Amino acid sequence: MAGKTSIEDRLKLFARGKENILVETGIQNCVIYTRVSSKEQMDNNQSLEWQKKYCDEYAVKQKLNVLGYFGGTYESAKSDERKEFNRMLKYVKSSKQKISGILVYSLDRFSRTGDSAIYISSGLKKMGVNVVAVTQPIDTNSHSGALQQNIQFIFSKYDNDLRRQKTIDGMKEKLLRGEWLGQCPTGYEYVEKGVGKGQQIIINEKGELLKLAFEWKLKGIPNTEIAKKLNSMGLKITFQLLTDTFKNPFYCGYMANSLLKGEVVKGNHLPLISEDTFIKVNKMKDRGGYKQSKENDNLPLKSLIYDEDTKAPFTGYLVKKKNLYYYKVNKIGVGINRNISIMHNKFQELLAYYTISEQFVEPLITQLRYTWDNLTENNTGEKKALSAKLNEINKSLETLERRHAFGEVKLDIFEKYSSELYASKKVISVELEKLSQKLSNPNDLINYTVHTASKLPSVWACGNYYEKQNFQNMLFPEGLGYDTKIEHYRTPKINSVFGCVSDLAKVLEGKKEGDFSFLSEKSPLVAGDGFEPTTFGL
Repeated sequence: MAGKTSIEDRLKLFARGKENILVETGIQNCVIYTRVSSKEQMDNNQSLEWQKKYCDEYAVKQKLNVLGYFGGTYESAKSDERKEFNRMLKYVKSSKQKISGILVYSLDRFSRTGDSAIYISSGLKKMGVNVVAVTQPIDTNSHSGALQQNIQFIFSKYDNDLRRQKTIDGMKEKLLRGEWLGQCPTGYEYVEKGVGKGQQIIINEKGELLKLAFEWKLKGIPNTEIAKKLNSMGLKITFQLLTDTFKNPFYCGYMANSLLKGEVVKGNHLPLISEDTFIKVNKMKDRGGYKQSKENDNLPLKSLIYDEDTKAPFTGYLVKKKNLYYYKVNKIGVGINRNISIMHNKFQELLAYYTISEQFVEPLITQLRYTWDNLTENNTGEKKALSAKLNEINKSLETLERRHAFGEVKLDIFEKYSSELYASKKVISVELEKLSQKLSNPNDLINYTVHTASKLPSVWACGNYYEKQNFQNMLFPEGLGYDTKIEHYRTPKINSVFGCVSDLAKVLEGKKEGDFSFLSEKSPLVAGDGFEPTTFGL
């Protein structure tokens, strides 16, 4: 037997692959990153200390060696261009001591950038560094665990995108109603009105002086001389601002805004000058030949698409003689026109690429629900624990106030401890509110997303002008470039959630038909029973 073993050992020199060696996989060294999303939160100390204490207690419980603390300030998680965040990444990558984990309170404290967060965490993992959310423990060393963390990143981003899109849609609707956004241009001011009485903008004294400026411009007086005249009359205006003023259609009754994607709309405010005066000042000519359309069901893509080469937006117009609508690149010297049937058919083909098969709808819904539940299952326990702690603090306050009222506690002692209890109460109340602000109906969101992903072309085709615009802007938040060389669209970015669902469906297509067992794989939690610290950071 000894000779046989010796031969096998020698033959091992010619074996392929590497021998599996059991190693200690627990994190030894780590860093802690804390963050709040606004300066007001930081000034009020609403959650930074809470996050730090929670992470510290987790590190003690798991016997981790904390090498450094990062963050401790306000940084928006919508962008990964963050000073403290980047300082932490640099430290982790260059540290002489091996770092195996970054501890954060929750994954949205690490990042809410979706695909960017996945890319960063994936790069860290290749270095042996795991992102550990102490309130959402996931074993990212397994495939299902990595999937769960990625879905959490994506849904955090999706939640942000939905809120942002609702805000943008509301702003755009306001513009389309003829109402201005933000501060009035020079020469106008708002009139205070009661709630619900609409917006009213009037021309002020500066406006009357700017009206003279337009008249002087028509007479051929240079901008520099006009600026001097206005300054001598009390209107302090720079040469650059005056030039921009002459180019602003607001003064002839129209509004231009980046949300309108190359269009102008009629405003409700009084014009300072006539349209004819504005055109003459800017030496514009009536080009004719076609009639440019505004909100038209035949031209829903004009606010979305742009020329891939020049980056100029497409506008829409109607050729009256042919009674046909066309898309046209809105840039002088670029002669690109396309019939709407061509552009719409190509767009439908693009939507079809991201559309999932009906047979994958139920498996994907089941998996996404399961994953979401697995990520948020500890929320209920945390809420109960925080509520119990809040009740304890309220009882302590009542007792303290009663003893002070009966003279058992002096004023200075009462003020000291009552202020501490109120501060603790505020911190816990903020955390409870945050837990309550999670996605209110995740099942509805998952159902909507997956079912919509199974019929993207028909959903778009059945909508009216505004529904199509909202839908296409949600799918392609950065717009679509049209490449005339290949006569097709290029997608710089698709909505992260729909992109993820589409990718998962393509994975399913590669599996044996009906075999979806790999989706039900459960990721073991990092921590076992008794994970939550008994003091909850207070």
